[in-house]
Amino acid sequence: MKLNYYLIILFSLVLIDLSTELRILFDHFTFSSLYFAIGKHPLAFFVLFSYPYLYKYLLMIL
Repeated sequence: MKLNYYLIILFSLVLIDLSTELRILFDHFTFSSLYFAIGKHPLAFFVLFSYPYLYKYLLMIL
């Protein structure tokens, strides 16, 4: 299995972008905080939720 730097960089950038929101969600989870976190960072959550598909797709290509 080849190490894919694209996925590692993408995942780390998403976690950096969501670090404060994730910290708030882990401390005091409410559905309204989840709603506003997704509303504030829609692209980061989209990449986070589509990460397994990207991983599987890039493994098939390589």
